[in-house]
Amino acid sequence: MSTVQSAARVAFPFTALVGQPLLQRALLLVAIDPRIGGVLVSGPRGTAKSTAARALAAMLPEAPFVTLPLAASLEQLVGTLNVEDVLRDGQLRLAPGLVARAHNGVLYVDEVNLLPDALVDALLDVAASGINTVERDGISQQHAARFALVGTMNPEEGELRPQLLDRFGLSVLLGNPSDPQQRQEILRTRLAFDEDPQALTAAHAAQLRQLADTVAAARAALPRLAWPDAVLQHAAALALAAGVDGMRADLVMLRAARALAALEGRDAVSTQDVDAVAELALAHRRTVEPSTNRTAPSANDNSGPRSDKPPAPAATPSSEGDWGALPPQPTPTTRVLSTGAWPAKKA
Repeated sequence: MSTVQSAARVAFPFTALVGQPLLQRALLLVAIDPRIGGVLVSGPRGTAKSTAARALAAMLPEAPFVTLPLAASLEQLVGTLNVEDVLRDGQLRLAPGLVARAHNGVLYVDEVNLLPDALVDALLDVAASGINTVERDGISQQHAARFALVGTMNPEEGELRPQLLDRFGLSVLLGNPSDPQQRQEILRTRLAFDEDPQALTAAHAAQLRQLADTVAAARAALPRLAWPDAVLQHAAALALAAGVDGMRADLVMLRAARALAALEGRDAVSTQDVDAVAELALAHRRTVEPSTNRTAPSANDNSGPRSDKPPAPAATPSSEGDWGALPPQPTPTTRVLSTGAWPAKKA
């Protein structure tokens, strides 16, 4: 097997990702609690968006990795019912879709901003509820569909509608690494993987196993963790300060905070957990920026540049008008008899 074929079959180790701690945290949180509603990863080309999603699925034991193509139909996504079988042998059979195949794994949607709105809406419904409902000709059937939804997009190719953007639980905005040392480390790790993917994976095998066990333990611990009143109050206050619409941001923050507490082995959710995940839940929903809460600077505002010169007097109306303007001049008008397009009207 050639090195290229080997690299194509071996996923990049999740623990070998460089310079993406926020993305790694968001992916782990949705893997622990898929009801968070998935994570939207936005950034330019070549920032390891798809690499991180595949690495997450490869780390989780027996977790399928399913990709949703842009040309998929709604039936391919959610499945359909073979009603014809009822007429033939009395059995109602479900033809499962991609959400059924992704159960207990990762459903990856590249360029989610280019998907039809109907597909995105249906996908986010299933991701948040964990249950897929298939309907046809008045007959419906449900099945479990719990998966970590990862949607990626390049903002240069278009944005998601605000209604769909809000449906994603968490969001991460990636940028091009600007630190030379970090870029060198990224290059060194990627080149090592391309040269010998098995060697790099083996070097991270112990960390991957430990992290997978931690995720499994966190999933089991979720039902035992509650949200104290102080945590509920803190999440609500952060959502109000961000000016978000509805209650989805509050709920996402609370679920993500609980997943973080479980991931780090704590037996209670704290306000610090809420603070740690708040920006992941609020960044794509925020309508009030923290730095623009004031519409105008106050007299005690020292944030701007200062000058020892006294302020200029306010402009007052004068006969000369505004700066650079000429005083008004009377201009006589003449009657236009014809513009050439229509014949002149007779007097």
